[in-house]
Amino acid sequence: MTSRGAALMTRHRRNVVLLVRFGAVGVSGVLVNLLVLVLLRRLGPHFDDAVVALGSSGFNLRWYHVYSTLAFLVANLSNFQLNRTWTFQSSRAAGWWREYWPFLVVGLGGQAVGLALLTLLMHPHSPISLPTDVFDDSTGLRNRLYWSQLIVIGLVTPLSFVLNKLWTFAAVRTGRLELADPLREEEVRAADSKA
Repeated sequence: MTSRGAALMTRHRRNVVLLVRFGAVGVSGVLVNLLVLVLLRRLGPHFDDAVVALGSSGFNLRWYHVYSTLAFLVANLSNFQLNRTWTFQSSRAAGWWREYWPFLVVGLGGQAVGLALLTLLMHPHSPISLPTDVFDDSTGLRNRLYWSQLIVIGLVTPLSFVLNKLWTFAAVRTGRLELADPLREEEVRAADSKA
């Protein structure tokens, strides 16, 4: 195998390890997210109730949007700390706040996409809404909100991994944007070790 081929295999193996770790942290984040969501749903108003009307559009901000966002914020903080110390092992390279803000920005972007998907899955007139005859909210396993949240998390996670790997825990951490190019990351790190 050529040295370029060996370097690609090493990089891909490293990325697979990072992805598996990111996934394990993600699973813990899903559990945190759902635990917060369940608590909020049980303690707060009904999740389908409107919080505020969005102008004269006929659309409303609903409690499930609020619950989802609060659950996201708690899980995001948990995921950040675990990813920082275990997945990307960046805790010695940059200050906590310096890495958290980009992680939060990436997460908020994912949450915005997730809220749109959540709305489509929850709204009864949406073409992709979960069927209310199956998900009738009679038990936890038949709750539309829980299944919608799980689907959203599953769809948003891959984008979050890529953006956090390239931006939050590499380029931003070091202040070196050339690390954001995954094809040059090993080359840049090798040059750094020789210097």
